[in-house]
Amino acid sequence: MSHWIILPIILPAMIAAFILLVLRGEVMLQRVFSIAGTVALVGIAGVLLAQAMDGTITVYELSAWPAPFGIVLVLDRLSALMVMLTALLSLVVVIYSIGTAWDRRGRNFHALFHFQLMGIMGAFLTGDAFNLFVFFEVLLIASYGLMVHGGGAVRLRAGVQYVVYNLLASALFLIALGTLYAVTGTLNMADMAARVSQVPLSEAALLRVGAILLLAVFAVKAALLPLHFWLPASYGNAPGPVGALFAIMTKVGAYCILRMFTLVFGPDQIATVDVQGWLLPGALLTLAIGMIGLLGTRLLSRLASFAVIASMGTLLIAVSLFTQQSSAAALYYIAHSTFATGLMFLIVDLAATRRGDAIGVSAPMPQGGLIAALFFGGAITLVGMPPFSGFLGKMLVLDAARHVEWAGLIWAVILSTSLIGIVGFTRAGSLVFWKGHDPGIRTEPPDEADLPAPLEAEAAGGPVRASSAMAFGAVWGLFGLVILLTLFAGPMQDYAEATAAQLHAPGDYIRAVLGESTR
Repeated sequence: MSHWIILPIILPAMIAAFILLVLRGEVMLQRVFSIAGTVALVGIAGVLLAQAMDGTITVYELSAWPAPFGIVLVLDRLSALMVMLTALLSLVVVIYSIGTAWDRRGRNFHALFHFQLMGIMGAFLTGDAFNLFVFFEVLLIASYGLMVHGGGAVRLRAGVQYVVYNLLASALFLIALGTLYAVTGTLNMADMAARVSQVPLSEAALLRVGAILLLAVFAVKAALLPLHFWLPASYGNAPGPVGALFAIMTKVGAYCILRMFTLVFGPDQIATVDVQGWLLPGALLTLAIGMIGLLGTRLLSRLASFAVIASMGTLLIAVSLFTQQSSAAALYYIAHSTFATGLMFLIVDLAATRRGDAIGVSAPMPQGGLIAALFFGGAITLVGMPPFSGFLGKMLVLDAARHVEWAGLIWAVILSTSLIGIVGFTRAGSLVFWKGHDPGIRTEPPDEADLPAPLEAEAAGGPVRASSAMAFGAVWGLFGLVILLTLFAGPMQDYAEATAAQLHAPGDYIRAVLGESTR
């Protein structure tokens, strides 16, 4: 049995515990261990990606208890891709957090950061629906701590809204799992998939209820309209690097929809057919609301938040079609959206800490030209203009929708909202960077609560200074990942197509988890 699969969960958990118990007052050592841990995580993710590249599905049985009696972790092409995306994004975020001294704006940043990674990695690797709930709760606890990091009444209020809403979603998740367990007698995903088709017609209605409740929970996590309203305030008021890390969290919801509704509730399951029919209209409205919000917002932080909502709308359009081609397009778009929205949060943070969060005319900011160039690149990536990955991702989604019933409406919404996005980013960029280049303009400095200024000496000793070079290096590194995703779009799309083929042929997954004797 290969132990590599459990390392993305165990490693961040051990680092978080070590930081809390041993390095609580040693800021520099916390930083060293945090960066070392995320670098090691990238290496582990690379090994797992190579292991899954040929289509091999690897199962890790905890305590050697076979499924469905024991807890299992499952590595396939999809989970390997999501683990790699998380690892790469986390490395950029931790470097940026140190470079801007955001990690010193409050206590326990690095411990919470690694607990967050533990929850995300566990959600992607688990093969058990109940343990998916457990890892969701780990995500919720750690993300709440990160969201209110640095303090402030506005941040605390947004954090409370976030945690209350997600606790309600967690309660709904438990109800859905209880319903499905009552019908199928199992919560192992592969075992549930094998049993769903055997459910008698007398219990089919209860099965549909469980599937719909589960889809609603994942829609909350993915910020699908009308369940999206928690995101702008929550993500917008979070510290910049935390918002960038949260770019992968909405993808957890999309991942779960892809996983459960191709494996367990696939199109061949008569009892649950069409339960996801409302997903496409919701995705179209989510994209429209995201882009309209982007056009109308007056805050840079909200600009990035609405960009997340819009990108999730486009992604969920592809997911909701549930064809092999659309799933491949969705997987490419997941990679693009993760890097592009994370990039925008970091760029917005660079600007807001120099001139304030309001979108308006202000005095020139330090490194304004460099930040403007990054903003321009991030904006055209997010709205889907050539030559970056956003353009390729949207073209793949449009191509996948050509032959579906709603093709005309899908094309109209995606193309029209792209135009709205161009106008919105142009408006914001011109006010913040172009009109703000007049040296005669004088404005008040940004509010101190928005600045990641170093805290004064604590027990660990001495003020910690921010490093602009380190912060800019992290942002350019993330932009470099966007460029690499564009340059290597061919190999990435080949991998996405192979992953989609594996998703839409779930028999191999079921046999790998339950054994060759399974149907």
